[in-house]
Amino acid sequence: MSIELTLLIWSPVLVGLYVLVQSTLYRLQHGIKFAASGRDGEAPPDAMNSRAEKALRNLLETYAVFVALAVATELSGRSDVLTVWGAQLYFWARIVYLPLYMFAVPYVRSLVWLVSALGLGLMFIGVAF
Repeated sequence: MSIELTLLIWSPVLVGLYVLVQSTLYRLQHGIKFAASGRDGEAPPDAMNSRAEKALRNLLETYAVFVALAVATELSGRSDVLTVWGAQLYFWARIVYLPLYMFAVPYVRSLVWLVSALGLGLMFIGVAF
């Protein structure tokens, strides 16, 4: 099995981690009863809850691109050093990104996001050319 496919298979765990952090912080702020309700009259998110929501949204903005590139790599049989490095950079950078975002670490967080974007770029170049 290729590295790209392996990381694609593990990527729902990555998304689940982001969702777990966001949903846990949501319930800590609003309570389980409110979270199970229709959520009418919801208070604005506190800082940590807001960061978790933004981090999740940020991941989901790039996740479909990763899935498409990983599937294209696998179906085309064009796995190479660029697609392998790209998939690994994307996947591992997204893991590192979450705590950096949660603890509002400036600059390093942006650099790690850039590494994940570079990973997607490498995957695209590897599969497209």
